[in-house]
Amino acid sequence: MKQLIMIMVIILLSITSVRAAQEETVKVGEVVVTASRYEEERKSVPAHISVIDDADISNSNAQNIPDIIRSEAGIYVSDITGNKRSVTVDIHGFGETADRNTLVLVDGRRVNQADLSGTDWTQIPLDRVARIEIMRGGQGGVLYGDNASGGVINIITKKGSEMKYGAGAAYGSYETLKGNFFLSGKRDMAAFSLNGSYLNSGGYRRNSETEAKDVGIDLDIFVNDSINLNLSSGYHEDNTELPGGLLKSDLDAGISRDDTVEPDNFSDTKDYYIKATPEYYFMENGIARVDLSYRNRKFISFYAYSNIFGEGDFTGDAEIDTITVSPQLILKGSTRGINYTLSLGFDYQSVEENIINDSNDGGVPQPTEKFDLDKSSYGFYIHDELDITEKLEVLGGYRHDEAEFKYRPSTPGSRKLKEDAYSAGANYLLSDNVSAYINFSRSFRYPVLDEFYNYYTNVIDTSLVPQKSDDLEIGVRLKVNEGTSAHANLFRISTKDEIFFNPVTGLNANLDGKSLRKGVELAVNSRISEMIAVNASYTYVDAEIKDGMFAGNAFPHVPKNKVTGEVLIFPVEGLMLGLNAVFTDSRPFISDFSNSFDKQEEFLVVNSKLKFKRDKITVSLDINNLFDEDYSEYGVLGFNLNTFAYERAFYPSPGRNFLAGASVEF
Repeated sequence: MKQLIMIMVIILLSITSVRAAQEETVKVGEVVVTASRYEEERKSVPAHISVIDDADISNSNAQNIPDIIRSEAGIYVSDITGNKRSVTVDIHGFGETADRNTLVLVDGRRVNQADLSGTDWTQIPLDRVARIEIMRGGQGGVLYGDNASGGVINIITKKGSEMKYGAGAAYGSYETLKGNFFLSGKRDMAAFSLNGSYLNSGGYRRNSETEAKDVGIDLDIFVNDSINLNLSSGYHEDNTELPGGLLKSDLDAGISRDDTVEPDNFSDTKDYYIKATPEYYFMENGIARVDLSYRNRKFISFYAYSNIFGEGDFTGDAEIDTITVSPQLILKGSTRGINYTLSLGFDYQSVEENIINDSNDGGVPQPTEKFDLDKSSYGFYIHDELDITEKLEVLGGYRHDEAEFKYRPSTPGSRKLKEDAYSAGANYLLSDNVSAYINFSRSFRYPVLDEFYNYYTNVIDTSLVPQKSDDLEIGVRLKVNEGTSAHANLFRISTKDEIFFNPVTGLNANLDGKSLRKGVELAVNSRISEMIAVNASYTYVDAEIKDGMFAGNAFPHVPKNKVTGEVLIFPVEGLMLGLNAVFTDSRPFISDFSNSFDKQEEFLVVNSKLKFKRDKITVSLDINNLFDEDYSEYGVLGFNLNTFAYERAFYPSPGRNFLAGASVEF
């Protein structure tokens, strides 16, 4: 209760500040690209969209992208290992399948993996990010296809600007060492941005060390007034230890929260991509572009186990190649006094995964297993926006999508699927400062490669079908004055044939009948004065299984209530003091679809930041988990190999920790 009172005080402070706002912090004319795949003003989009810009990132304690979106309404972030390497991001309460229902893009390029490895959030370090656009709801299914049932997160990387360069370094708890550099420039016909970073951290727990290296480049070539070419590329490499979970019986036996019972497990990754986007501007308002990209990801993981029957280990070595081709045509014009923006597009993606598995059982090497998994998909879409009047804008879209999965060895060897997505919405300007919107969408999710496939029997599960979601969003945007804005969004998502891992059968399956998610998202952002800014949000999610063997139960790993608050103080020029807090409600452990175990406990985490900038030099001090809260963002039902029974397993989150840094820019 004491924790909740602290959060409520922060929220009441932000609501009260509406009367006192003086400076503009909400960019009413802010442009976004995620909702339509072309630039448009955010205020005209019938969806709950938030934008995190460079200033927001600079003023935060965030060390990676999930950290910076943790305080956003409607989003629940879980750091699994405590070293910020393995993270899940959930929009609208999909729980343990969040990474397959939240579409993640980098400059519009899909980064969700086609297998259960999901999104690698470390592929783009925060130092390279210019802004992040978050679109909640399933309307992204029309423009982007698979994986967008919960929402879309589009990470926009830094572009070239005037000539500047700089570097930074930081040191903190758990022997964490960070370094980064950047260089950018612009001439008449070209602009470039080069970024690099390095991270080494021992991690909060034993066997949680991680080392990561990243470099990225973005190049714009302006051929003439009609032709532009964007080229970008990134390389990521990391070596990460995996401490695993701690069973309740482990903790009861005296094992400490920062220890592990899996001291040898690890995962190593090498990942790079190349992307090219030629654009042609024709007539007055026509744009033709093609996104071309190639990505290669290699990763190896090792897992050792011990039980009453003996010891063993497993090594998985996999490589994924992904090729994407996405042409798009945008036509803007007017007919009979109605302005329109028509977008036509086609997406093709080819994914090839090669897997080699080696294992030892009781010290006896087992035969090497090799698998080839392929997925090819294509979809075409049409999307139109109409300005009916100065106050009313409507939009609608449709997508047809098909995918083919191939497996070797397997009987049968392939499976074909097809789905349709559509959306319709309207945005109405009630006054200069108030707008209301409504949007309905149908989205879908295909099974990923290793949900379809059983590695023990070498058989495709032909009973598994795609899931389909119907999403209704209703919201209001309010600009109180030049310094204060508020947003309220209501949503209802009805999902049929939801794909999940059934802990009773040990197989991936479709839920019988329907599941339902409904909730509310509230956000307030206010600049009280030149010295104080306050932000707050509240999220309520009711995620329930409606039919089948788990009917009436809550979805695992989905908290009903989440509250965030932030205060930024600028006492003198160049100095900033920040305080932010996140309260997360209790929730069932992952895999507890029967809701038969005690819930994971609620927690409140408070972080602080001090930053001082003078001329070209910036110094900062971050103190996270200020009150040294004992909590676990992530928890599952773990199988005890000695008792052959499920019990609660905890992934302890870090205690109080700090990071001090300095940077210089010229």
